[in-house]
Amino acid sequence: MTSFMQRLTSGIVLVLLIFGTCFLGGLPLGFFVAVIGYIGLQEFYKVFHLSITKELGRVGFLGTFLWFFSVFLVGEDGSLVKRELKWLALLLIFMCLMAVYVFTFPKYNTINVMTVFFGIVYVPVMLSFIYLTRMLQGGFYLVWLIFLSSWGCDTFAYCVGMLIGRHKLAPTLSPKKSVEGAIGGIVGAALLGVLYAILTDGSMPIYALICAVGATASQVGDLAASAIKRQHEIKDYGRLIPGHGGILDRFDSVIVTAPMIYILAVLLVDIR
Repeated sequence: MTSFMQRLTSGIVLVLLIFGTCFLGGLPLGFFVAVIGYIGLQEFYKVFHLSITKELGRVGFLGTFLWFFSVFLVGEDGSLVKRELKWLALLLIFMCLMAVYVFTFPKYNTINVMTVFFGIVYVPVMLSFIYLTRMLQGGFYLVWLIFLSSWGCDTFAYCVGMLIGRHKLAPTLSPKKSVEGAIGGIVGAALLGVLYAILTDGSMPIYALICAVGATASQVGDLAASAIKRQHEIKDYGRLIPGHGGILDRFDSVIVTAPMIYILAVLLVDIR
């Protein structure tokens, strides 16, 4: 019971933080996303025994700062220079990693360099799309599609899988997940999208499609995070959130869903 209450309490606190910062948007949301991005990156590097005290680790964390700085600098300004700034920052981060690799050779190998860069893209860059989605025109309504898709899919997939799950989705990686559960998660997320469209006067077909695609992406994100843990023989990425594990344990599906929702929102929703 104590474990359940601990998990419930930490889950409620997390949801309130997300709801509050997404509602406010701007700097509060940006700061929140940056913090969980940094913590998540630290969890990821720990799996690969990369430390902030080493040169590559320092570039990873400084690169994350540079990415978020460029993202925040863009704000709501639509100028071409500012829109391109964050991608230029990403290229600069990569060049810095290459410089460390070259000038400290042979201290690090190519796997170390690729892991550091992958970690930056996988955690802080992908998570920053929560903020970027919120900053779109109409982002106050669009940002919630990220969580409807990811966490809604998780809930429906679990329920459907428990009820009628028969065929294994990824037997070696995640034996408890079923094809039926995966389909149920996608359909359930699409239905949530329809309901959300009704409540917000949005387009039901478009919101249903966005949530369905987002739910599919969320399951890929969930399985990818599980694959990393299984390959490196760890149970959880961290212990920050009691009963849930670390940031990457709780946001594993959101990491992949956030940029997907951003892309679909830009392509399908009238945000001009």
